[in-house]
Amino acid sequence: MAPDPQQPPVPEIYGRDWRTALRALRKLLGNGDDTTQVFIIMRALNGSSTPKGYDRLLRTPRGARMAYDRVELADRFSDQTFVASFAPGTVGAAYRDWLAETGYSAAGLADISNLERHEEIVRHPYAWFGRRTRDVHDIWHVLTGYKADETMGEAALVGFSYAQTGGLGWAFIAAGAALKSLSVAKSTLFARAVLEGYRNGKRAAWLLAEDYEALMHEPLEAARQRLGIPEPVAYRRAQVELGEAMSAFASQQKAAAALA
Repeated sequence: MAPDPQQPPVPEIYGRDWRTALRALRKLLGNGDDTTQVFIIMRALNGSSTPKGYDRLLRTPRGARMAYDRVELADRFSDQTFVASFAPGTVGAAYRDWLAETGYSAAGLADISNLERHEEIVRHPYAWFGRRTRDVHDIWHVLTGYKADETMGEAALVGFSYAQTGGLGWAFIAAGAALKSLSVAKSTLFARAVLEGYRNGKRAAWLLAEDYEALMHEPLEAARQRLGIPEPVAYRRAQVELGEAMSAFASQQKAAAALA
C-alpha cells in the first residue's frame, strides 16, 4: 500500500550521530538559552529510547489506556482553564506559579522542538510518546525543585532525565555541562549536583507512566513522597556555595551568544 501523502512520515529510529551531537553541544554550552540544540542532541543520540519507553508504558497498569487516549499534554498544559483549576498547594498550582515566574510555556517548548517545522503533528505512537516526554519536562522541574532559569538546575534535571528515559542525549548534555563547570567554578559541587540528579532519577518512580492530568491535582509534597523524589541536598548546597561562580558561568554564556 502506498503511503498516504496527507500524513507526515513515520519517524525513523535514529542511530548515533556523534558529530552532530558534539556540534550542538558546543553551541548549547556557549548559549544555554539555545534550547533548539537540546532537541538536535536528542535526535542525534537517543536512538531506540523512545520505542523502548513506549513499550514500557504499555506494560504499566494505566499505560495502555493513556497510549490509547493519546492526550497531547502540550495542548492540555496550554489550556488556561485547566491551569487555573488547580487548588493551592498542588503540583498544578506550583506549575502555574512556575510559568508566571519563568515566562515559559508548554506551547513554546513544543514550537522549539519542531525542527522540521511540520504544520501537523506526526500521528504515530512513538512520536506521541516523544512529545509526552518533552511536555512533562517542565513538570519535572516543579517536582524535583531544580530551577529552569539556572544552568546548574537545568543540568541536574538533565541528569535526572537520563536516569528516567535512558536517552543517551541527556547523558551527553549532563556530562558536558559538568565538565565545563569544573573549569568555570573550580569546584566539583556542580558535577555532584548533576550526579545527584541522576541518582535521584534512578531511585524515583518512573514518571513517564504517571497520569499527569491527575497528578497535577495532587498536593505537591505528597506527590514527591509518593514518587520517591527527595530534597536535592547536593544541589541546594551548590546553589549556596557556587552562587557567584554560577553567575559568572551564565555571564560567559551570554557573552559568547552575543558574539556568535
